[in-house]
Amino acid sequence: MLIIPAVDLKGGKCVRLIQGEKEREIVYGIDPAEAALHWVDQGAKRLHLIDLDGAFEGSPKHLKVLEKVTRVAGVPVQFGGGVRSLETLQAVLGAGASFVILGTSALKNPAFLKEAAEENPEKILMGIDVKEGEVRISGWIERDKVTPEVLVARFQNLPLAGIVFTDISSDGMLEGFNPVAVGSLARAVEFPVIAAGGFSRMEDLDKLHLMETDGVIGAVVGRALYEGKFDLKKALERF
Repeated sequence: MLIIPAVDLKGGKCVRLIQGEKEREIVYGIDPAEAALHWVDQGAKRLHLIDLDGAFEGSPKHLKVLEKVTRVAGVPVQFGGGVRSLETLQAVLGAGASFVILGTSALKNPAFLKEAAEENPEKILMGIDVKEGEVRISGWIERDKVTPEVLVARFQNLPLAGIVFTDISSDGMLEGFNPVAVGSLARAVEFPVIAAGGFSRMEDLDKLHLMETDGVIGAVVGRALYEGKFDLKKALERF
């Protein structure tokens, strides 16, 4: 099972937002590239870079950081935040991303998501961010009444690399992830699922590991790693 450290970018800094709210920001005093290298040294096989400024403003603002991280880390990087055109997508791939997360476009511009996946098979991850059972987009600000399962069904025939499913209510809270929501989505779709939001202890990963037969392949972990709630190296050895 993949345990994927998150490196969230805002204003050139490595940060964490509580439940995705810009006003509830934790700034970690470490350079993003240094953070990435630290997690790779601990054994990470993939990294999760999110351009929060890009998500809120509609186009990536941290491509130079992405270039630096991919150059020094030596492991696949999945990148998301503000990628809403083919030109921007190619710029992100050109900067070294192995996978690109597209979320807002799944609702606002499904034709773009379709074209992106068909032109870049197995490189596009659909980002599905959910709060109170409803999908949120544009940096988690806008809401839509569509459920995750219904949204994925619209794109079931595309050559996607998988789904990154984030439970916004749990994100950054250190109160545990939402196994019911993750399991429900994983059983309903044919794509691999990566869960994000709320992982705070080894027991959370134990629960997620039991869902591998449902198609869950990993977890994105942020605040818990930065604040030492569990040891990444020991977790990787365990799973």
